[in-house]
Amino acid sequence: MVKGSSRFITIEGGEGAGKSTQIAELAKRLAEIGISSCGTREPGGSQGAERIRKLILKSGEGRFGPLTETLLFYAARNDHLENLIRPALLGGQWVICDRFSDSTRVYQGSMGAIAPETLSLLDLLVVGDTQPDLTIILDIPAEVGLQRAAIRRGAAVADVFESESLKFHQNLRQGFLALAEADPARCVVINALGSQAEVASRIWDAVSVRLLRPIGAMR
Repeated sequence: MVKGSSRFITIEGGEGAGKSTQIAELAKRLAEIGISSCGTREPGGSQGAERIRKLILKSGEGRFGPLTETLLFYAARNDHLENLIRPALLGGQWVICDRFSDSTRVYQGSMGAIAPETLSLLDLLVVGDTQPDLTIILDIPAEVGLQRAAIRRGAAVADVFESESLKFHQNLRQGFLALAEADPARCVVINALGSQAEVASRIWDAVSVRLLRPIGAMR
């Protein structure tokens, strides 16, 4: 897929890591240097994918089995790619996505025991060459992230993933760190502790080094 000067950035991490907040911060900084960007999320981001999101995250009825859950995520991802991500990239926008295939690899793969070969096949079929140029993993202790998520949620009911045990979320954190270690060319781990401005600066430094300087060198 030819994207020209557009870039695809994914933001990953556990619950309460501040992904949506930092996507807004990054979009603001990109706009300041004249780069148009589109913030989105998974599951969701397009009309069809948002319908599937409600089905996946609905609380009170328990989670689907690992394979059913995986197929639902990839169905939502396919709609998202077709109707938002690829059109935005082809239109010259940068896309910044709250979660993408790496979340499936961790939540349903390492945590749900779906074989890597199955996930790779689904990724080839659905994502193809629309792979992230950069994946930022916001790292935070699981207990801190869950506290943040509870404050953000307020009186609302926790979704099926937020309702999982602390041990589950601790293992998730390790899964994301292992993924970053396995693919350092694409992934960068950012310490998500500190103020919103401090974390935003760390992310901007990573984006500048990984994506903005190479573009400048080509001009």
